[in-house]
Amino acid sequence: MDQLIDTNLRTGALPSPRFDAAAPWQAAADAGDRTASILFTGPRAIGAELARAGRARVIDQVAPARVAAHLRDMALPDIVWLFDAETIEEASFADICDAVAAMECGLVCETSLGALDRVAAQVPETIRTEWLVDPDPADRIVALASAARPPGHVVHDAARDETMERIDRLQDEVARISRLLGDLAGQRALPGTPAAYAPPGESGADAMGQVRSPIRDFSGAPRSFEPEERTIQRLRAKAVRRMLRQRRMREQYFPADLFADPAWDMLLDLYAARLERQPVSVSSLCIAAAVPATTALRWIKTMTDAGLFLREADPHDGRRIFIGLAESAHDAMGRYFEALEE
Repeated sequence: MDQLIDTNLRTGALPSPRFDAAAPWQAAADAGDRTASILFTGPRAIGAELARAGRARVIDQVAPARVAAHLRDMALPDIVWLFDAETIEEASFADICDAVAAMECGLVCETSLGALDRVAAQVPETIRTEWLVDPDPADRIVALASAARPPGHVVHDAARDETMERIDRLQDEVARISRLLGDLAGQRALPGTPAAYAPPGESGADAMGQVRSPIRDFSGAPRSFEPEERTIQRLRAKAVRRMLRQRRMREQYFPADLFADPAWDMLLDLYAARLERQPVSVSSLCIAAAVPATTALRWIKTMTDAGLFLREADPHDGRRIFIGLAESAHDAMGRYFEALEE
């Protein structure tokens, strides 16, 4: 888990209006880091803004309809950056995804929250993708750092500035939630954890001890419940929703950024939805997280990589993706609430 967090979240410094965004990237250059090349669709001003970050080079700016052909005819870029991805025609978008997958380069998609479900459903899971929803310049710099870094490569801190506080806070939150995820998903202290989800060193565990679970199908018929069991589930779902409302009330009395960690809210929302037999779309989970959508998407990616969340295609609408709890995470949440009820 520590390796997973380090790989996904050490993304470099975030700029503020008073901060020279090129500084930390230039410091990284002194350590021998390579400049990322970008094939960009969108306004030239934003492309220039990325280039000024100091670790990016926009090699070309092309119309979306020409991206796939351009990719196949040119030297391999590190990143394909799609601005206003929701405006790209479906056929062109599919062609771009095919080319990006074949070239094994990174993909950055900027879109709106309203179009997120439709756009996300078009991108295969095999593509290394960074999602931006109505981003600001700081969001773009973080996405650039994440997309430019090859899988498994660690970008070390290159500068220490007041703007690093946001990154430090995010990393502290991830470290804290990783301990929670360990308790929920894979430790011996939780009885009833399936053998397939054993901790590292035990039979059935993968190299990182991550939780894995087969994908559930919302189109399948729900399992049978005894009437009293359904009553218990309805009551528990109400209790979970009440807990979520109580957590939202904190912001009436304290600054919202004191409670910036959305992972527990996401777990609660998905658990309640599972009890209610309701699927949850990507955009709905972003709203439930009560943080900026781009931040929520990064957390969804982290929790999915950790094996706690599952991506599931809507069986009735291929333009939408559902997010669900892995079976082991659902079982752990059930044991947690049983312990609360004792």
